[in-house]
Amino acid sequence: MFTITPIAHIRSPYKQKFAIPRQPGLVPAARGEVVFTGEFADPNCLRDIEQFSHLWLLFHFHETAAKGWSPTVQPPRLGGKDRVGVFASRSTFRPNGIGLSAVTNLGWEHLDGELVLRVGGLDLLDGTPIIDIKPYLPYADSIAVATGGYAETAPGNAFAVTFSAAADEALALLAAAYPDLRQLVTAVLEQDPRPAWRQRDPDDKQYGMNLYDLNIKWRVYPDRLEVVRIEPAGQGD
Repeated sequence: MFTITPIAHIRSPYKQKFAIPRQPGLVPAARGEVVFTGEFADPNCLRDIEQFSHLWLLFHFHETAAKGWSPTVQPPRLGGKDRVGVFASRSTFRPNGIGLSAVTNLGWEHLDGELVLRVGGLDLLDGTPIIDIKPYLPYADSIAVATGGYAETAPGNAFAVTFSAAADEALALLAAAYPDLRQLVTAVLEQDPRPAWRQRDPDDKQYGMNLYDLNIKWRVYPDRLEVVRIEPAGQGD
């Protein structure tokens, strides 16, 4: 037996599992902060980390770990219907609940006693425990001859994303606090975060997702996905 102690937690715009990109890097506008705790909040731990453009984050799937795991899972890339072995997937339901994401290194600061590492392109739920950080090494971590099986290519953008007049007005009011909100919402929704079995099909349901402290309401049409409203989280739910 052994014990793993989290070194930090993530501050992320994603406040719920729904709408988180299924892989890192798919939404470059998604930026967050790794906030170090205890003995790990020592700037010496990050000495020379600025030399690396990208980093590996190892983390714990804390929201799903208690739900257990299964030897087979249904990957979204296969429509959520066909099964593969859990070790042939990146499912969050794993024997040890450990995840791995490559993120962009956006620098760090030590301010008011808090050590924070800024990262981009993340796919982590807010509050996720970080258990380790390693530099991404292009010569070792990028393998030119690698094959990707059923996930050989990056997913395409399923829908164009438009904004209603009310959503555009909200974006203008929120621009000072969230300057990249339009890009973030657009990139997240282009991936079509609905369940795999509903993707690419129109339906009449209004969906909602929480980003930062905001509730984003949207609908799916045959030719586009439209953001209907943007309002404080908890309002109109």
